[in-house]
Amino acid sequence: MLNETFKELRHKDIFTEIYGQEEAKKQILSALIMGRHVVLVGPPGIGKTTLAKNIARNLPEIEVNDCNYHCDPKKPFCPECRNSKPKTKKLKGEERFVRMQGSPDLTVEDMLGDIDPIKAMKLGPLSIESFTPGKIFKANNGVLFFDELNRAPEKLQNALLQVLEEGYVTLGSYDVPIPANFIFLATMNPEDFAATEKLSEVLLDRFDFVFIKYPETLEIEKRIVKNKGESLKEIKFPENILEISLDFVRDLRENQNLERVPSVRASLGLYERAQANALLNNRKEVNMDDVFEAFNSVVAHRIRLKPSIRYLTNTKEFIEKEFKKFREDSKSGDIKVP
Repeated sequence: MLNETFKELRHKDIFTEIYGQEEAKKQILSALIMGRHVVLVGPPGIGKTTLAKNIARNLPEIEVNDCNYHCDPKKPFCPECRNSKPKTKKLKGEERFVRMQGSPDLTVEDMLGDIDPIKAMKLGPLSIESFTPGKIFKANNGVLFFDELNRAPEKLQNALLQVLEEGYVTLGSYDVPIPANFIFLATMNPEDFAATEKLSEVLLDRFDFVFIKYPETLEIEKRIVKNKGESLKEIKFPENILEISLDFVRDLRENQNLERVPSVRASLGLYERAQANALLNNRKEVNMDDVFEAFNSVVAHRIRLKPSIRYLTNTKEFIEKEFKKFREDSKSGDIKVP
């Protein structure tokens, strides 16, 4: 069983690409050890996908049949493997990571599979051999990562119920149960984000929720930016300017006038674009002008003003005003603000 892997890894840091989030990591590992299905809840850009990929990377290499269902060579269950002896192959954990992107136009067939019309003409429409498996089966013995579960339509949510509860799928008109053994990880943005669907109570009852927040400290966010962001080697980014830039982003997250606040991607964007601006301005070192020049392009569309503020000012003016106020209130030195 896949959960046995995580029992053995309980004393090891398996989330090597995630900085901070210690409580969330502990809760995820606890759920994995017990074979629970997990939904990672949090705003965009905080590493939910990276967490899921870390989990897949820690799965051991296994030998499977070279078929669409990744059958166990000793216990094959798909028609192809039962009727012949296919070749086997070895798959690492990351090769068994299958991603589905939640969207209103996602169909049950995308997840479970559908009839191949060419095979159906040859073998008959009710023949199990005519069925082409979907992503659930491609994730067999691996990780099925469902990004933005609360953007999936209700019909697809209902199709998940059997496989999450019983561990196998009954294929439409086929009275043939096919096992689906995988770790199911989903992500969900908070309900105040647009274009989301309501999740049924029956579906929610199949999950454990783990809440992930923005980086806990400035030092952690600075580490993320330096390690994940693209860096121009010929351009120096002074520590004090980087700290001011990130501290301002973090300050916006606490701003009472915002409905939506900037993600870690905003921090990464400022880090990268400030360097590019310095290069274009023929400087070898980033200054505050380079950072401020990137604000409107990087930060403005990542925030949303509350209605009471939205009709009094626009986003660009709001950012300029808030940054000047932030600089006046801070103790970060006498760096010139444009």
